[in-house]
Amino acid sequence: MKTQTNFNLLFWVNASRAKNNLVSVYARITVNDKRANISLKRKVAVSEWNSNKGRTRGTKQESRLLNRYLDNVKNRIYEAHQELVKEKAFICSQSIKARFLGEDNEEYSLLTLVDYHNTQMSESLTYGTLKNYFTTQKYIKLFLTKKRKIQDIYLTQLTYRFIVDFEKFLRSYVPEDHQKQMENNTVMKHIQRLRKMVTLAYKMEWIDKDPFIKFKPTYIKNEREFLREDELQDIIEKEFSIKRLTLVKDLFIFSCYTGLSYIDVMQLNEDNIALGIDGGRWIITNRQKTHNKVKIPLLPIAEELLIKYKDHIKTKKTKTLFPNISNQKLNSYLKEIADLCGIKKNLTFHIARHTFATTITLSNGVPIETVSKLLGHTKIATTQIYAKVIERKVSEDMALLKNVISKKETQKKHQILLKEFTNIYNLGLCKLKS
Repeated sequence: MKTQTNFNLLFWVNASRAKNNLVSVYARITVNDKRANISLKRKVAVSEWNSNKGRTRGTKQESRLLNRYLDNVKNRIYEAHQELVKEKAFICSQSIKARFLGEDNEEYSLLTLVDYHNTQMSESLTYGTLKNYFTTQKYIKLFLTKKRKIQDIYLTQLTYRFIVDFEKFLRSYVPEDHQKQMENNTVMKHIQRLRKMVTLAYKMEWIDKDPFIKFKPTYIKNEREFLREDELQDIIEKEFSIKRLTLVKDLFIFSCYTGLSYIDVMQLNEDNIALGIDGGRWIITNRQKTHNKVKIPLLPIAEELLIKYKDHIKTKKTKTLFPNISNQKLNSYLKEIADLCGIKKNLTFHIARHTFATTITLSNGVPIETVSKLLGHTKIATTQIYAKVIERKVSEDMALLKNVISKKETQKKHQILLKEFTNIYNLGLCKLKS
C-alpha cells in the first residue's frame, strides 16, 4: 500500500478544439498517474499560449490578468491538497478536484433539510404526525418569502435570531383559511418540529453548531377538558333520528369507555379482540401514536356497541369493528351532538379519551398506575395530569361542602340568638305583668 502520493499540476489547452482561434484553458491534476481535469472557464488565443510554461505570452493587460488568475488557481489547488494531507484523507486527483470546487463540503439549505426529513420519516411517522410536519414546512416557506424575502437559506446561516424571528412571525400570522391567530402552544409545536429537524442536521454534521442551544420553549399548561358524569349520561340517553349522528355518538361513547384515540378505534378489527386473564373479552392493540401495546378489558357498554356494529354492511367491507368516518367529519358532527344535548364545551373526539381517564377510571378509584397502562402512556407523569384534574375537582367539591357547612353553622347561630332573644323577651313580659 502506498503511503505517499505523486501529485502534479498542469495548465493546458486543447488546440484541436479551437474556435475562432480561441481555446479553453484547463487545469490538470495528476496523482499517481490518475488525472482529473478542471475547466477554468477562460479562453485564450492559440498563438498566445505557451505550452511549456502553461501560461500566456506577452505583456498585454488581458495576458497579465489571465496569468494572475492561473497563479491564484494554482495556490488554491495546492491548498486543497495540503488540507487533505492534514486531514489524513484519501488523496487522489478526484478528491483534490472536489475539494477545490467545494463539492466535498456541500452546503445544505433549510428546505433541503425539511424535504429530507419528511421523506426519510415518511415510513416511521404516522400520517397525522407527518401532516403536522408538512404544515410546519408551509410556515417556514411563508416566513422565508414574506419576512426574509428569500426562497431558501443555508443551514450555516441559521442563528438564534432566525428562530426568534420565526417565532414572532408565527405569533402574528393570521392564516387565510380562518381569522384566528395561533395560540402559544401551537407556535411552540412548530418551533419544536423545526428544532427536531435542525438537530437531525447537526447529528449528520450538516452544521457545526446547534442554533437552538440558547432557545427555551415556553408552554402554557392547559386544563384537560373532559365530560362530567351527568354530561356523559346526557349523550348516552339522547336518541338521534339521523344515522350519522347515531354512529358518531356510539364511536364517542365507545372511546369514553375504552380510552382509545380516533385512529386506534378506526383500525380495530377482530384480531384485536381476545380473551383476557379474567376470561372476559379484552381489546389488545398497539397505539399508532407511540406503538405501545395496550390491553383494555371491555366494559359492558363498550361490548354492547361492538355487538351493535358486528354485522353492519360497512364493517363487513372494511373488516373493521366500526364503520370508518373521517376525523374532520366526526368532530364536526360532535359539535351538533353537543348543541342538541345542551353541552357548552367544545366537544371533540379526543375529549372521550380524557373522559375515560377522569370520569370513568380515576374518579371511580382506579389506581393511576392502572390508568396509565390502559391509556398506553410511556410515562406515568403524563397520566398525572389527569390526576391533577381530579384533585381540582375534589377541591371544588370540598369548597362547595364548606359553603354548605358554613351556611348550616350560620343558621344554627341565628337560631341560638333567636332563642336567647325570645327568652329575654318573654322574661321582660313576665316582669311587666308582675
